[in-house]
Amino acid sequence: MIHYDYDAVVIGSGFGGAITALRLAEARQSVLILERGKHYKPEDFPRDIKKTDELLWIYPKKKAMQGLYDVRFHTDIATVSASGVGGGSLIYANIHYRPQAKIFDDPRWPDEINLNSLEPYYQRVADKLDLSPIPKDIPLRKRDVFIDAANKMNRPVFDVPQAVAWSGDPGEGRQACQMAAECEFGCRYGAKNSLDFNYLAQAQQLGAKIQARCLVSHIAKEEMGYKVFYEDTENGAAHHVTGKRVIVAAGTLGTNEILLRSRDHTKTLPELSQTLGHGFSGNGDFVGSLQKAKMDLEPWKGPDVTSAMWFYDKTPGFLLTVVTYNKAVMEVLASFGQMPPHKIAKFFAPVLWKLLPIVLPFLFRKGLLSKPLKYPLKGAGSAERMMNLFAIGQDNANGRLTLVGKKLNIKWHYADENKTLIACQQQAMKELAEKLGGHYAPHLIWSLFDRMLTVHHLGGCAISSGIDKGVVDINGQVHRYPGLFVADGSIIPTAIGSHPVMTISALAEWIAERIVAKLSDE
Repeated sequence: MIHYDYDAVVIGSGFGGAITALRLAEARQSVLILERGKHYKPEDFPRDIKKTDELLWIYPKKKAMQGLYDVRFHTDIATVSASGVGGGSLIYANIHYRPQAKIFDDPRWPDEINLNSLEPYYQRVADKLDLSPIPKDIPLRKRDVFIDAANKMNRPVFDVPQAVAWSGDPGEGRQACQMAAECEFGCRYGAKNSLDFNYLAQAQQLGAKIQARCLVSHIAKEEMGYKVFYEDTENGAAHHVTGKRVIVAAGTLGTNEILLRSRDHTKTLPELSQTLGHGFSGNGDFVGSLQKAKMDLEPWKGPDVTSAMWFYDKTPGFLLTVVTYNKAVMEVLASFGQMPPHKIAKFFAPVLWKLLPIVLPFLFRKGLLSKPLKYPLKGAGSAERMMNLFAIGQDNANGRLTLVGKKLNIKWHYADENKTLIACQQQAMKELAEKLGGHYAPHLIWSLFDRMLTVHHLGGCAISSGIDKGVVDINGQVHRYPGLFVADGSIIPTAIGSHPVMTISALAEWIAERIVAKLSDE
């Protein structure tokens, strides 16, 4: 009889990993969760952004830098992801809602998966995370002016359901609402229902083990299971663990990197689909700023995001919202103004882009991004009258993830391939700014570099009906590799066109249910 260390090894502790781990633990399976980042207590989250080792993840290039935020500047796109037990739930805006049904009309989705078929799984997630919008009795200026502007723009608008512990008591509810606005660097208060409070905590109660600071490099097929190779990031020691099943849920970037390395470098999973790494989407993320609104917006009161409006009367569709942060962050952002890049800066932009991985940590370390500029730049106004504009849309999901040496890279002519979407998103932002009596400008990464910054990475391991169309089947199982599953944003074959975490979570519940159903056949 072959012995395995665990019935299931789960790589990653974000939504996909946490959900599958809990469901397998409920089925009395022995489960190990490997997470590259740290296990944070509320008091451990970084507060001094000069401490780059705590703030930024640049391991293994910088051994000491194992922070919360993994910011990367690929060839054609910038990405931000999280590192820590709880994954993206540690830093996201807590927002969960269903996407537009028409998203699933794209032929890249298997016929079996659509808004209706996923509905029981959406509801399962909603119940677990206790989702609800901000209570109406909490007055919020920024929500009110946004909804009023949406009505004037004749756009459908709604308050977004959030995984936040709103209290029934008005006083406590207002306090929780304010606390939710102070969680850009992890939540100190427990107001945010991050995964360490629900799925992961319950999995641990049922016997699942979480092993933090374990960076997985690759996976090898064994006779009846899999061997997972990882590095202890505290001391650099190499280890491996075996599992009858392995669920890869390291986030879109991490999962693609692990599988690409396993196929092309170590050649321990040589039969992985040739579509691996294809179909990357930034979910149409586009960032802009609104300065000098005609009224005080009280941007730091309440959660980062309150409401959103739909723009799905045409294709490609998108969603528009505003994002705000705590007072200190908003004051810094306001001081940078909306000055268009100088012609000389545009000329040197390709060189500057390559230098950003060095420049960004330097700016944080020197405190140049932790306080407002002494002399605000052109277009700067008061922080009280500023908002960050954020659109999420149907990009063409045509990015390509590859390994260049040991480094993951993304190539994608995003600006050329998504001109219509970008133009519509910018027009909507301009219109919103006008309704609020303010001025609009795109984010500096776009205006200077003509590149997008995304926090919503999807694709590369598409869920599909066959190995010629994607990496996993409709059960989340990797084609040609029984017992190997993927359960995170990497399996989504198109842009979601709105906040994607609810759909990522529903698909993880879908996959977990099918894994557990097969256990009885053994």
